[in-house]
Amino acid sequence: MADQFIGAVLHQWRHVGAALVGVTEGELRVGDTIHIKGHTTDFTQTLDSMQVDHAPVESAQAGDEVAIAVVDRVRVQDKVFRVSESGSRQGGGLLSRLFGRRSS
Repeated sequence: MADQFIGAVLHQWRHVGAALVGVTEGELRVGDTIHIKGHTTDFTQTLDSMQVDHAPVESAQAGDEVAIAVVDRVRVQDKVFRVSESGSRQGGGLLSRLFGRRSS
């Protein structure tokens, strides 16, 4: 089973390690493993928190815009996928493999 396309990054706050994701398909839940991929972005992480209008939420549906914490830099228009159990990946982009993940 392939990863499910969820949506795209609409905005990023690099200084706080967060991104606004527009959910266009499917559903996203806290605890899901997501894969963010773009021209220079490619990493996988567990979704630890989501917010809508500064209020924590547990899930988001198609049509929602949610802020999520990210472990690496993202860019506007990066694609967001929910990783299926059979399609999970390790590692991430080249820089993440060379230099490690961003610490909180």
